[in-house]
Amino acid sequence: MSTDANASTTPAAEPADAPDAALRTRITAEVSALRDSFDAGTTRDIGARLAQLEALRRGLRLEDRRLRAALAQDLGKNRTEAALTEIGVVTQEITHVTTHLKSWLRPERFSMGAMLAPASGELRREPLGTTLIISPWNYPVNLTLVPLIAAIAGGNTVILKPSEVAPATSTALAHLVRTHLDPAWVRVVEGAVEETTILLEQRFDLIFYTGNAAVGRIVARAAAEHLTPTVLELGGKSPVFVDDGVDLAVAARRIVWGKFTNAGQTCIAPDYLMATPRTVRRLVPHLRKAVRALYGSAPERSRDYGRMVNPKHFERVLGLIDDDLVIAGGTQHADRATRYLPPTIMTGVDWDDPVMGEEIFGPVLPILTVDGPDEAIARIREREKPLTAYLFTGRTQIQERFATETSSGSLAVGMTLAHIGTPALPFGGVGESGMGAYHGRAGLEAFTHAKPIARKPLTPDTLRLVYPPYKGAKKAILRRLFG
Repeated sequence: MSTDANASTTPAAEPADAPDAALRTRITAEVSALRDSFDAGTTRDIGARLAQLEALRRGLRLEDRRLRAALAQDLGKNRTEAALTEIGVVTQEITHVTTHLKSWLRPERFSMGAMLAPASGELRREPLGTTLIISPWNYPVNLTLVPLIAAIAGGNTVILKPSEVAPATSTALAHLVRTHLDPAWVRVVEGAVEETTILLEQRFDLIFYTGNAAVGRIVARAAAEHLTPTVLELGGKSPVFVDDGVDLAVAARRIVWGKFTNAGQTCIAPDYLMATPRTVRRLVPHLRKAVRALYGSAPERSRDYGRMVNPKHFERVLGLIDDDLVIAGGTQHADRATRYLPPTIMTGVDWDDPVMGEEIFGPVLPILTVDGPDEAIARIREREKPLTAYLFTGRTQIQERFATETSSGSLAVGMTLAHIGTPALPFGGVGESGMGAYHGRAGLEAFTHAKPIARKPLTPDTLRLVYPPYKGAKKAILRRLFG
């Protein structure tokens, strides 16, 4: 079950007050200007797309200090984490896309089959048009600019709506775009509920939303008014199963890193951990040791440990902690003034405990015992499909069972989080965790239409076989071919 944890501004389904007329006029004008630019062919040329991507790369370099400072202010991210999970990911994506874009856009030839011969066919990727990207606050640079790269590569114009929940980063992103990118390609609308509501009233050719399922439904309903396609990158409770017999020290380090990076405010963070009672007993000391190794004995003093984004989310996650079950961290070490929640591990958790009722989206790891892989698979299957699932096992047959018997946006074996960093793999959800995918070529495909083009010469007119009247030899041939 998703919460509002990863949402950007929640647009009002039925706003109590009509949006400001001047604001509506301004936003409508921004969208219209971008549509006029697209209709004029501004974004069609591949060279022009590559130039915009290079301008974005250059802007990232020049605005690096401003972006890092904003991420530190909003989320307590240190310089290294900002490079690793935000700015560096965007730079890597630009490099991958610019290297392969021309080959990805090359028309694909295909056979039309013997029945239509002589004929030829090809598949061309064409831009969708004017698009809207609504991004979240938890990785505000990464999850704003990586979709933007795909949109530009696909030849679209774009309205960006960064999350006001990370206000410093929203301001820094707006400055980046307005300073370094062509307004004929990309424009930014900052703001909250009112701005988002007005944006969703406009007609776009694609809406790309990252957030939670509740707001995703609002976005999808608004998009349906114009039959606008959507890519919805949502969330959910991503499970971890640790099988008997694995290297628990290594598994613990990878789980702790994946869980507590960005103070757990990650859509694909391990949400809960399952293992047999025997493995839980052996794993817990390694988890505690991993927390100390990564963040020290006092994580509140660690430069590498983040903060909750605001008091609202601090209080929500704090309320999920049951100190009677805590074996590391807990509410007594929390600090409202600094929005610090310690890396918290809970054991003895039941499936109906509050912490299992929603996506945690914070630094709390509940551990539940299962009989083994059979029960772990059954538990995953009885819940909504997660954005990702994690598996630590040395048994190939267990890996195959999780791959075939569970459904999730992705499955990562022997790692957490790291798989999202490569542009070679598509990233997206399934069911409640989302629809559509992006990164690398998948991003280009999300922001383009694969248009088939069929060609057949007028002579010889081999289609005469299918023209009526149907009688005699023609009728017999068609019945033999088509039943």
